[in-house]
Amino acid sequence: MTPAAQPLRLSTAQPDFESAFQARLHWSADTDAEVEQRVASILADVAARGDAAVLEYTARFDQLQVASMAELELSQGELKAAFDSLPAPQRDALEQATARVRTYHEAQKRAAGESWSYRDADGTLLGQKVTPLDRVGIYVPGGKAAYPSSVLMNALPARVAGVEDIVMVVPTPRGEKNALVLAAAWLGGVTRAFCVGGAQAVAALAYGTATVPRVDKITGPGNAYVASAKRRVFGQVGIDMIAGPSEILVLADGSTPADWVAMDLFSQAEHDELAQSILLSPDATYIERVQAEIDRLLPQMPRAGIIARSLSGRGALIHTRSMEEACEISNRIAPEHLEIASAEPQRWEPLLRHAGAIFLGAFTSESLGDYCAGPNHVLPTSRTARFSSPLGVYDFQKRSSLIEVSEQGAQVLGRIASVLAHGEGLQAHARAAEMRLKP
Repeated sequence: MTPAAQPLRLSTAQPDFESAFQARLHWSADTDAEVEQRVASILADVAARGDAAVLEYTARFDQLQVASMAELELSQGELKAAFDSLPAPQRDALEQATARVRTYHEAQKRAAGESWSYRDADGTLLGQKVTPLDRVGIYVPGGKAAYPSSVLMNALPARVAGVEDIVMVVPTPRGEKNALVLAAAWLGGVTRAFCVGGAQAVAALAYGTATVPRVDKITGPGNAYVASAKRRVFGQVGIDMIAGPSEILVLADGSTPADWVAMDLFSQAEHDELAQSILLSPDATYIERVQAEIDRLLPQMPRAGIIARSLSGRGALIHTRSMEEACEISNRIAPEHLEIASAEPQRWEPLLRHAGAIFLGAFTSESLGDYCAGPNHVLPTSRTARFSSPLGVYDFQKRSSLIEVSEQGAQVLGRIASVLAHGEGLQAHARAAEMRLKP
């Protein structure tokens, strides 16, 4: 029997709305103390013993017994063979998604990823030099599900940015390799790939082993062990973010078919029990219709149990006084995915300041963004969209300031620097500037 899905019903007019609303939003990024302790031990072991430790943990956690790391590496030939083995519809879909994601990130690079400079009137040059990272690692989840889309979304912006070496790690429990994931790695430009997962994979990428090269940055989602490991190695390497559970927020004026919105709420709820799906609408009758569609459609879903627990435990259907108030509440939530299910999406979009990705109009389901629309689907979660952005080309680049002071410019800047340096008590700074001054 399919369990019922009962999202919390709230109205902004009820006296206890604020406390109930905050309680429903709450999620802690704190990792279980036992997980943290085990991750710390794994990281230290891999840092000390390298390949030997990686092999032991792979045998223990993935039941994959091999004699050497060479047996865990996937060759370019194997990646290409996986692509060639796919049914034609899957090959075509992967190729089309790859082309769209690459085109989007190429446009992103042109807009925000190029070096620039200018000269002052005195001839001083100031600017910024943008260069790619040398080597990055991308973590691709395995086990319960396979995510070729995650490969594309991590590898393609790195490749567009100009990264030469892209090292992929993916767990293959009991040696089971997913052809779609390997094919996506080939299309995405992955240069080396290893059948390794968990905290040991993060450690190998961060510290390097005799076989796995040390990278400059690690991106990609994972379980609690992966998230904890990424947090601990930050500083040794860069990381993209510590992602929380998936989220979707739908702003609805009542014009979008209720079953479409119900399925969009399902699309995030089916990830896991902690995923959050929220509907905000000023139309109380429409909210009732969406609930009715949730009840009708749920028994048809293969992951009905997960969806039901997610919606009942963390979901909410919220009746607002207006669409304007719905937009205000959305900004407080700062959701990962934000759908404007409205006949006038362009009217409401200017009011929305915080979201990982904004999907405009009834035909723009969040799932299209996950796979093939073009923008990156690696997005900030847990209200971090207030201060962070989707994964992009800029995450695989670094910026160096360019300063070339002319002789004439040194006469002006030297005097300014001298005054400020003396004020800070840093006489050598002041003297270095003063030495360039003409008598």
